[in-house]
Amino acid sequence: MSKVELHHIWKIFGANPQYILEKIKHLSRADILSETGHVVAVRDVSFEVGQGEIFVVMGLSGSGKSTLVRCLSRLIDPTAGQVIINGTDVTAMNVGELRELRRHKVSMVFQRFGLFPHRRVLDNVGYGLEIQGMDQENRRQKSKQILELVGLKGWENHFPHELSGGMQQRVGLARALAVDPEIMLCDEPFSALDPLIRRDMQNELLHLQKTLQKTIIFITHDFLEALKLGDRIAIMKDGEIVQIGTPQDIVAHPVNDYVREFTQDVPRAKVLTAASIMRPPKENPSSDIERVPHHWTVEQLIPLVLATDHALQVVDEAGSPIGELDRRIVLEAMAEA
Repeated sequence: MSKVELHHIWKIFGANPQYILEKIKHLSRADILSETGHVVAVRDVSFEVGQGEIFVVMGLSGSGKSTLVRCLSRLIDPTAGQVIINGTDVTAMNVGELRELRRHKVSMVFQRFGLFPHRRVLDNVGYGLEIQGMDQENRRQKSKQILELVGLKGWENHFPHELSGGMQQRVGLARALAVDPEIMLCDEPFSALDPLIRRDMQNELLHLQKTLQKTIIFITHDFLEALKLGDRIAIMKDGEIVQIGTPQDIVAHPVNDYVREFTQDVPRAKVLTAASIMRPPKENPSSDIERVPHHWTVEQLIPLVLATDHALQVVDEAGSPIGELDRRIVLEAMAEA
């Protein structure tokens, strides 16, 4: 079931974006800029995000990913296209409807935290609840619960400047979670953090997601972060989507050199799974062939394939055969670049 749908989203910055869209949108981004001074930030982007999915949009600086996520909640109005949330066209909403969407259904977590320096942690977390009109006692109780959830129990009465960067980002995450949104939009929330703190925050997000099952659209320029967090990844370049797929699909089958560059330094044995490298199953597989779960990584498969000259059968959750692999397939998957 789709929670969020984007249909042919364009965002063009400049004096006359509709002219670009109608007359010369077939030109490249660079040609449009040089000939007209307009910037095509997002170019004909379409995708769907499922309920409870972490969907990562990944790209280098200037690829259009941050503009795209702002189009989702109409912090930036798209030049053309539709954003559908829960079956409702966000691009057709009036100001009041947008306000309700942002208060109750969609929360954002930004790179720079965006905390109020004059408010204590508890009041920062409860800000969205205050905007919703919740009374002070209830919002304080709810904020305390969320702070405990993100590991900040005992820090309620501190000010943001008294917290480390990682702790401040936990407050930002708690503030987004406090209003119990259906959808979270995360715009490079961990990119300003030190590597070890960043890893901790990634783990924290995955831990929370197991419990909360939010629909998350996560923006990053870090491919390893995308691989770790994403159920699926969309890779952007020059405002366009280049490839969408699971982490395993993208590492195993990059569509072009641009994507392939990102996969060069990936620890393939930890990312690729049996399902992503298997070949189709035989029509009548032998009943005594050894079986392996489809989600096993190549790292887990290597000892098995090195210990046998026979093929292994790949099975799904129900134990039904969906493919097979052997030593050659596994070694080729490890060697590909």
